[in-house]
Amino acid sequence: MRVLVTGGAGYIGSHTIVELVAKGHDVCIVDTFRNSSPEVLNRLEEITGVRPLLHKVDVRDRAGMKTVMESYKPEAVIHFAGLKAVGESAEIPLEYYDVNVQGTVVLLETMQAVGCKTVVFSSSATVYGAPQYLPYDEAHPCAPSNVYGQTKHMAEQILTDWQLANPDSSVVLLRYFNPVGAHSSGRMGEDPDGPPNNLMPFVAQVAVGRREKLAVFGDDYDTPDGTGVRDYIHVTDLARAHISALDYGVKQAGTDVFNIGTGTGYSVLDMIKAFSKASGREIAYEVAPRRVGDLASYYANPAKAGTVLGWSAERGIEDICTSTWKWQSDNPRGYGA
Repeated sequence: MRVLVTGGAGYIGSHTIVELVAKGHDVCIVDTFRNSSPEVLNRLEEITGVRPLLHKVDVRDRAGMKTVMESYKPEAVIHFAGLKAVGESAEIPLEYYDVNVQGTVVLLETMQAVGCKTVVFSSSATVYGAPQYLPYDEAHPCAPSNVYGQTKHMAEQILTDWQLANPDSSVVLLRYFNPVGAHSSGRMGEDPDGPPNNLMPFVAQVAVGRREKLAVFGDDYDTPDGTGVRDYIHVTDLARAHISALDYGVKQAGTDVFNIGTGTGYSVLDMIKAFSKASGREIAYEVAPRRVGDLASYYANPAKAGTVLGWSAERGIEDICTSTWKWQSDNPRGYGA
């Protein structure tokens, strides 16, 4: 199948392409390298033996996306392209709405023009907001508490409305929790541009000596050790979920939504201890004040994905830390080494 992957050079997109190629799909990447590196294409070719077709086009560029769609004629799209930092989204909200929401509108317009009817969307558990109950299931009300979450929720609604207006189309919304880990080869992993926004790349950069210490934001939450609890999903398991969602989406019309997580929460200190064990290095940290908007605990109920998609997470905290350390220690400066 011809699969167009927007944001395919990014962290999750690149790992998903590895799985797509392994399943025999033909892949075309649309990316601007705003939050990724062209070096990813070399690593993808090294791992898979295939160099994916690339179009350096902004997903908001109607003319550029029209050209891509008409030349490649995808049978399905996996849509990763977007901005994803919660803190940054509060600082530049208009850009987040432009990229994440308007970009989705342009994508659907240009898909529709060439008769492409299947899309898998990279959404987020941030659409739920503060938990009314835990674990989150797909029926949990959506009340996002930050700009990033709002843009993901709006994009979900746009995709849902598009599908309703095109009854023979298919939309699969994947709400994932905390993607972590790296490819088992150590050749691909998360390489943030500037200071990391997420825990694990920060921990890895402290372990490898790029940063002096980690800030743990709050140790007085109502959790077993006082630090925040999250559902960490290995990026390869997450990539596999996109393959399952694609297989599901091409077989039927309609819109469906799935949580992609492990169903198990680990605290910040749990992750620090596990990474210290995997790397053989002490992780220096200091406790800092809570950040506004941070939740004490959240984790998924992934049962629906298991029942409907036949997918479940296979990798635990040890695999997460071991693969992250292999990536970071082999590539101490990331893709820019």
